[in-house]
Amino acid sequence: MTRQEFPDGTEVANWYVRTVKAGPFVFVAGTTSLDSKGKVRGKDAGAQTRITMGKIAAALRSAGAKMDDVTRLTIYCTDIRDGTLIGNEIARWFKKSRCASALIGITALAVPGLLVEIEATAVLPDGK
Repeated sequence: MTRQEFPDGTEVANWYVRTVKAGPFVFVAGTTSLDSKGKVRGKDAGAQTRITMGKIAAALRSAGAKMDDVTRLTIYCTDIRDGTLIGNEIARWFKKSRCASALIGITALAVPGLLVEIEATAVLPDGK
C-alpha cells in the first residue's frame, strides 16, 4: 500500500502531518481555524467551523480527494450548545453526499479561543 504525507505548514508539532493518504484512504488530522501564525480566526463556532472546513477541503485536494469523498467527520467543540451553528456550516460543504459524524463536547482545545476542531476521513472512489 502506498502512503503519502501532505503537510500544510500549520502543524504545531513535528510528530504529525495535516493529511495522510494511505491506499484509497485520506485522513485529515484535527484541524482548527488557526492561521499560519497560530492566531485564532473566527469569533464564534460557526465562523471557526467555516474556516476549518475550508482548510479541510484544501487538505483533501492536496491528496486528490474532495468533500464528496468524505465518509466520516469527528467534531470537537467546547460548547455543545453550538451544535446548530456548527452543523449549519458543515451542511454547506456536503451538497451531493452525507457522511457519518460525531459531535463531541469537550472542556477545552489546545489554544485559548478555539471553539471547534474537526477530523476528516475520506475514501477515494475506485481506490484511486
